[in-house]
Amino acid sequence: MTPTSAPPRLFDPARRMTRVQRAERAAPPVDFLHRRAAEGLADSLDAIPRAFPVVVDLSPRTGIFADVLAAHDAAARIGSVTVPVASAERVVPGEGPLGLEDGSVDLIASVLGLHWANDLPGALAQIRRALKPDGLFLGAMFGAGTLAELRDVLTRAELDETGGAAPRVSPFADAYDAAGLMQRAGFALPVVDGDTVAVRYPDMMALVRDLRAMGEGGPPEGPKPRLSRRTVARAAGLYDQRHSVTGDDARPRVQATFETLFLTGWAPSPDQPKPLKPGSVATGFRVAPRKV
Repeated sequence: MTPTSAPPRLFDPARRMTRVQRAERAAPPVDFLHRRAAEGLADSLDAIPRAFPVVVDLSPRTGIFADVLAAHDAAARIGSVTVPVASAERVVPGEGPLGLEDGSVDLIASVLGLHWANDLPGALAQIRRALKPDGLFLGAMFGAGTLAELRDVLTRAELDETGGAAPRVSPFADAYDAAGLMQRAGFALPVVDGDTVAVRYPDMMALVRDLRAMGEGGPPEGPKPRLSRRTVARAAGLYDQRHSVTGDDARPRVQATFETLFLTGWAPSPDQPKPLKPGSVATGFRVAPRKV
């Protein structure tokens, strides 16, 4: 039997930790996308009329989910939100053991953390094992449409300037991939919903500063030359040309797309409805472009 190869290491945990810690120290915090994602998870909980006594937050940026949830009706049915998992495992999910006992948690939530996993299938499998039978997992992660404009202009600018291009924006899973991974991890009744928001910035560098302040900056690991100032300037110019919009004040802006995938899955239980046949994962899409 051929041994299974380890998944590629896309993200360095130490660097990710530094970026997240810097984001948590930012004043004022740049967390509007994290709060938007947390609102989506809380909305889902509002529609589920049952109690979840033991709740774990696996989000890399702690406190946001609990803060948002407190303003929702579901808060009355949910126990205290705890963060018992080491920060390294929340910042780069699947990097090591989750540290939760199998079958010990009623609800696990993860706000914008899973897209940083080096081993997403492994991370999801650990989450599923930690849930009690009929326990619930709710996750929000960036999807394939995220930062499409930035990826476009950085690739084009580097090709124009050097004749080649390295990955400068992290890869993101699409909804079909995410639904398949949920099924592969052993979740029952997996559903993936999508939400897309277009955010306007004065220019490309304002977007880059926001990404750093959110803890969402940084390319995947691997050898690559540093982008020259000339290449960055060319990318900024291309961004203005290709992805400009008019702001509410009639001034030109650039647009950045963020697609969030909302993952819902249950730990298997004999009391649940009979699952669909393999290959027929139910995937719902709630795509709602908005301006922020």
